[in-house]
Amino acid sequence: MEPLVEAQRANRLAVVVAGTVVVAIASLWLFLAYPDTLTELFGIVIALGVILVGIRFAGTIAASLFPDYDVAEVAVDGPITRDGGGGPLPSRPQSTPADDIVDQIDRADEDGHVDALLLKLNTPGGEVVPSEDIRLAAERFDGPTIAYTTDVCASGGYWIASGCDELWARDGSIVGSIGVIGSRVNASEFAEKVGLSYERFAAGEFKDAGTPLKELDEDERDYLQGLIDDYYQTFVDRVSDGRDLEPEFIRETEARIYLGEQAHELGLVDTLGTRRELESELAERLGTDEVTVEEFEPDQPLMARLGTGAQRVAYAFGAGVAGIADDREFRLRLRN
Repeated sequence: MEPLVEAQRANRLAVVVAGTVVVAIASLWLFLAYPDTLTELFGIVIALGVILVGIRFAGTIAASLFPDYDVAEVAVDGPITRDGGGGPLPSRPQSTPADDIVDQIDRADEDGHVDALLLKLNTPGGEVVPSEDIRLAAERFDGPTIAYTTDVCASGGYWIASGCDELWARDGSIVGSIGVIGSRVNASEFAEKVGLSYERFAAGEFKDAGTPLKELDEDERDYLQGLIDDYYQTFVDRVSDGRDLEPEFIRETEARIYLGEQAHELGLVDTLGTRRELESELAERLGTDEVTVEEFEPDQPLMARLGTGAQRVAYAFGAGVAGIADDREFRLRLRN
């Protein structure tokens, strides 16, 4: 492993040096070719600017041709959703778009230089199916997969961790919340006070179950609770299979959260340790003195990056507005 890494670094250095020489020659030619009307000082500034840009460009090419990393890191930060949004309001800052995470894991899996995957989990949970998609992506990664958390790995985050080979945490990390929650807004009394009434036009007995403008009857309540129970059973099965834990033990946690030390004692966490200790352990497993970690991040178009600031402002302005207009009256979440 070490000779290969050294060779990669030597190749990158050679590309950078060659690129620098080429750019320096081109810059000198540009300087000498300037018309006599331009001052010598201005020509030197132009030449130096071209050299600096050229060195940066050569470094980028060298990193692409001869990468020196051997471990990929993909981060799951904040609430887990399909696209990073949370409804009719602008997307919450730092929410996790599941499709982007899956794409990053798949790119790491296809990268011939990546020997292991670190999945950084700092999330209170989120939507059910997006969490499952990320778990499946981690499960199919061809190589060691280690999930680790410094702050929170709860609910949907723990669902994802069950697809990894092991889970690391800190003593003070929050871990667990193996459960499912569903919720609805009951606005029937409010509607009656303001003179609104609900008139039903639907085909199928449970088509409008959970609509906020009417009371739930017992059949609808049982139906919605049945959905929660089915998702919970799936959650228990995923954790039981992936973490090698007894289903009865998982149910006995009753969706509690635990600090890392207690979670480790219960078997919900494999190892307690720092990031440095994790990298040392991984290097030993890969048979090298040290590992080089590359953060895999989603490719964002320019307009998306420019829109991030405006998105944060819009979210801050609209976060307090009630989501009455949301057509998803009944919400299922894997949340702490």
